[in-house]
Amino acid sequence: MSTGLRIGTRDSELALWQANTVLDHLKQAGHKAELVPVKSTGDLVLDKPLYELGITGIFTRTLDVALLKGDVDLVVHSMKDVPTALPEGIVQAAVLKRANPTDIMVHKGLDFLRAGGVVATGSLRRKAQWLRRYPNHQIVDLRGNVNTRLRKLQENPWNAAVFAAAGLERIGLLPESHAPLDWMLPAPAQGAMLVVVRQGDSRSLQIAAELNDKGSALCTAVEREFLRTLEGGCTAPIGALATMEAGKLSFKGGVFSLDGRHEVRIEETVNLENTPGFGKQCAMEILDSGGDAIMETIRNRNVR
Repeated sequence: MSTGLRIGTRDSELALWQANTVLDHLKQAGHKAELVPVKSTGDLVLDKPLYELGITGIFTRTLDVALLKGDVDLVVHSMKDVPTALPEGIVQAAVLKRANPTDIMVHKGLDFLRAGGVVATGSLRRKAQWLRRYPNHQIVDLRGNVNTRLRKLQENPWNAAVFAAAGLERIGLLPESHAPLDWMLPAPAQGAMLVVVRQGDSRSLQIAAELNDKGSALCTAVEREFLRTLEGGCTAPIGALATMEAGKLSFKGGVFSLDGRHEVRIEETVNLENTPGFGKQCAMEILDSGGDAIMETIRNRNVR
């Protein structure tokens, strides 16, 4: 009798939902598996914004260590939290079918949009795009898992907070008082779940690969290539979204100054057979159109 796969996951409600989704898929396919929750640095350090911690992959590092040590056989990540360069010894096994990739605003009423308001988010990408649209608003930092952030919104005199739609939808916490932010570019790979395994573990790789959704894998690969070419980590104010329809891939991407005053965007469509290198091509166009100056300012800020 073969031993079951050990699935590593963060122990937040959303992370466990994602891991249980993988667990259910594996069991439905006839594979034995179990969950192994692991606490991450990103969950433990709640008194600093993500960009001040200075760590890429803050929500994935602890799980990656457990995977490399052999404590678990595969790991489930929110793909937007995963650095574009996987750690040595770890390989991508599957991207599950993507959920809603967009951002939403949970609010206490919409009157503040026409005046001044206070909006909570721990994301530089969301902060920059919000300030570009609403320059008279104040942004306050908001950290923690989705449950914690929803509670903090209710406990504080803020007008609204910004969330990934998929996170709230997945665990049934989407309040009635929400509004879609169709104008806001999401994080690259937002709404997608990634499964990784140890390099050389052919058994786990083969089993996990059964969960791969080719369309989601292609779109997120283009978005992450765009992010990697811009040399932006998971916390940089960079947005990207690729979608597929009728044999074509459409891409929207952008980079934003931290104060929201400047942005460089791109919108391109390409035939599916021409997608290799497309993310890099779009990033180079961004850089050549002024994005390089924005990214240089961001890098200089991070080294201070």
